[in-house]
Amino acid sequence: MTEVELPIKFHAVTVSVEDAGSLTAMPILLLHVHEHCNCRCLMCDIWQKTEGKELDLADFARHRESILRLGVQEVVLTGGEALLHRGFEPLCTFLRGCGVRITLLTTGLLLQKRADVVAAGVDEIIVSIDGPEAVHDRVRRVMGAHKLIGKGIEAVRQRKPGIPVNARSTVQKANHSVVRQTVAGAKTIGLDSISFLATDLTSQAFNRDEVWPILRQDEVALSRGEVTALEEEVEALILENAEDFRNKYIVESPEKLRRIARRFREHLGDCAPVAPMCNAPWVSAVIEVDGTVRPCFFHEKIGNLAGKTLEQVINGEEARRFRTTLDVETNPICQKCVCSLNYSRR
Repeated sequence: MTEVELPIKFHAVTVSVEDAGSLTAMPILLLHVHEHCNCRCLMCDIWQKTEGKELDLADFARHRESILRLGVQEVVLTGGEALLHRGFEPLCTFLRGCGVRITLLTTGLLLQKRADVVAAGVDEIIVSIDGPEAVHDRVRRVMGAHKLIGKGIEAVRQRKPGIPVNARSTVQKANHSVVRQTVAGAKTIGLDSISFLATDLTSQAFNRDEVWPILRQDEVALSRGEVTALEEEVEALILENAEDFRNKYIVESPEKLRRIARRFREHLGDCAPVAPMCNAPWVSAVIEVDGTVRPCFFHEKIGNLAGKTLEQVINGEEARRFRTTLDVETNPICQKCVCSLNYSRR
């Protein structure tokens, strides 16, 4: 299995990198399909976008040759909420024609309503789960959200039995003491696995016009006492759920779960930040609704698709300069990253 700290499983491919930072292969593409969201999560500002902009399918279709030549194998549909896109079905049809595998990142609230389209167009679903039922609904600020996800999973599987539906849980102040209950809750609604990561506190991702001020960070960050409680919760999870680690129902290893608590200690200044192993800028790209292209969710843009092909942006001067000068180990953004990608190569 590929080591991926994003809770996404990819198949390894040969990735070639030419001199001067140019890429001849890019196996993973993440698409921001719709900028609005149907949740109002405590740890995210995406829901505050009101324009409802979505990916222009006609414009995106002109990148078909780039997708083929770059050898894209996996496309991850995200947002906002990707299922809000009015052309979700033709988007999946287009991507299928490119021969890629499609993963949907979703709040899960529209799975039941759009079960036919999801079952026909998607290979894997990753649903955000932020606690057992009551905690999840409070974090998402949508009453009945947890139950609705369960109904959605059931509806999709009625149409496509066996489709992988996995969970991703973001650890923060509101749910740090209920990690074990979060795992149990995921099982009750039929999820195939669950992965955990620490909430992002310091980047400008997730519709933040600027880095959150300290008071806003403190709304979701952990105090020292809460970090201790999280550490105790993780150790109890490891002790009580050994089988879930063996069969990968809990995706992370015990050591990776312990690093989540360390992230909060780093934020408190109790230890120096350590960058995770990551090669995202060399194997993937993120395309936003307005055509902005980033090497990952957290770094500055490396170009825009306006008037250019995907290949031209990926191997443009700005992108090549970024890759050739990036030192993941010492870069301050990488050092604080909570959602890295370490894609294995043959």
